[in-house]
Amino acid sequence: MRFPRNASQSLSRSDMLLGRLNREALGRNEHFKDLAGNSCIMANKANVLIDGAWVASRGTATFRAVDPVTGEEIGDEFPVSPWEEIDLALAAATRADAIVRDWPAERFAKFLETYASAMEAHADRIVALAHQETALPISPRLRDVELPRAINQMKVAAECARGGGWALPVLDTKNNIRSCYRSIGPVFVLGPNNFPLAINSISGQDFAAAIAAGNPVIAKGHPSHPGTTRLFGELAAQAAETCGFPGGFVQLLYHLAPEEGLRMIQDARTASVAFTGSRQGGLKIKAAADACGKPSYLEMSSINPVFVLPGYLSQSSEQLANDFFGSCLMGSGQFCTNPGLIILPAGPEAELWVSEMTARFAASKCGPLFSAPVREHFLENIRRLASAGAEILTGGKACVGPGFHTESTLLRISADEFLKHPLEFQQEAFGNSSLLVTGSTEADMLRIADALEGQLTGCVYLTEQPADEQFYRDLEPILRRKVGRLLNNKMPTGVAVSPAMNHGGPYPATGHAGFTAVGLPASIRRFSMLQSYDNVPEHRLPPLLKTT
Repeated sequence: MRFPRNASQSLSRSDMLLGRLNREALGRNEHFKDLAGNSCIMANKANVLIDGAWVASRGTATFRAVDPVTGEEIGDEFPVSPWEEIDLALAAATRADAIVRDWPAERFAKFLETYASAMEAHADRIVALAHQETALPISPRLRDVELPRAINQMKVAAECARGGGWALPVLDTKNNIRSCYRSIGPVFVLGPNNFPLAINSISGQDFAAAIAAGNPVIAKGHPSHPGTTRLFGELAAQAAETCGFPGGFVQLLYHLAPEEGLRMIQDARTASVAFTGSRQGGLKIKAAADACGKPSYLEMSSINPVFVLPGYLSQSSEQLANDFFGSCLMGSGQFCTNPGLIILPAGPEAELWVSEMTARFAASKCGPLFSAPVREHFLENIRRLASAGAEILTGGKACVGPGFHTESTLLRISADEFLKHPLEFQQEAFGNSSLLVTGSTEADMLRIADALEGQLTGCVYLTEQPADEQFYRDLEPILRRKVGRLLNNKMPTGVAVSPAMNHGGPYPATGHAGFTAVGLPASIRRFSMLQSYDNVPEHRLPPLLKTT
């Protein structure tokens, strides 16, 4: 039976952290003493991290992770936090901000490096939990790609924090005016379902950037991988304690009612919000943030168009097929950079390529989608594309059996039909599918590019033949206005942690075309404010703005 507890009953921070870190599997009961010294049992209900302590949630609603392979619930119950709990977290974050806002950059760098080391030390447990909750493969995806990316983000963010260049200090000594970017205050980070490690709300790119700028973070996990998020929370809390940070610097809530999340965004104590997820959710967050003048950084939806020019298709159709097949079906297509729209030239070579890809997709066996809602939205958007006039070449249905498997899906529409209603064919079907636009002339391709919504990426496959080069010069200026990252002869799914990387793009791919979610140090400035000092004596200035 479950032992009833209230939010005032907190655990010893070190005891709880060590107890959690020594657990070998999800779902094991734990013994502890409450504040009155009574021996209690926490029967499979996770605590939230508020003000440096793991405390029982006051929320009555709970949820559990679901195994995407079987469709069965697994692991502990996790709470949905009510407003009174959110209020406690906001108060703690505000207190922490007052303490750390003038700390030297070295302290934030040290925390990030300590946390990265903890991730490395617990790599086996992290990837095992993430695999159990998401069905993403341990190797190569989680162990070899995503966890190293998460760790590297922390280390690079630490270097950027320590160096200070991200803050763009400007010293106008003639007029005695100086400026730089500095921390903005408590940041609310909401993580997505598709990257349980590298974009997790408490281990991912937004978290690393916000911390590097010197901000407290309140992380909201995703219901698809709460156990993984809790483990990261334990490691982050331990690192914060080791480095002497106040309790409210890093906090974790697993889930919120939508209205409470929007209320939290509009609360004056929240300085900024970062979100990765659906357009529907992102637009609600944007509306709430815009209503109170709050900066919000949203990565929402993208179909990442790929334009194939005649010369490349003629010379390298097999390479294109391999690139596209691997990119589109990787991770069951659950990438924000999945190539969801392929624009092909007219001609028999394109028809042969379409036939080959249809056969490959029909024969493929994909892993499951992350959850029942993800599968429902995927199938619904496939139906919408078909209702608008797209032909389903293969797939389009859920697979028979347990879990959330769907058939790999390929759709087709002619360039003429696409251009009649281009917005209807730009719906993101988040999963293992893509829409082929066939029979495109050069004029059609230019019109299609001009009709695109804002995208994270855009790709052009071409040769150095004069005809391809000439057309590229016409296509590139149009496409460049539509996409955050432009690729040549390369699919978009790989996002490198590079200073030059832009993982952003024009609305509605994101909420603002001027930011990147990946690419340090630029991503750090999202969570900062520009501060100017006019006629302020040297001894009162922050270190970055001093000349001696």
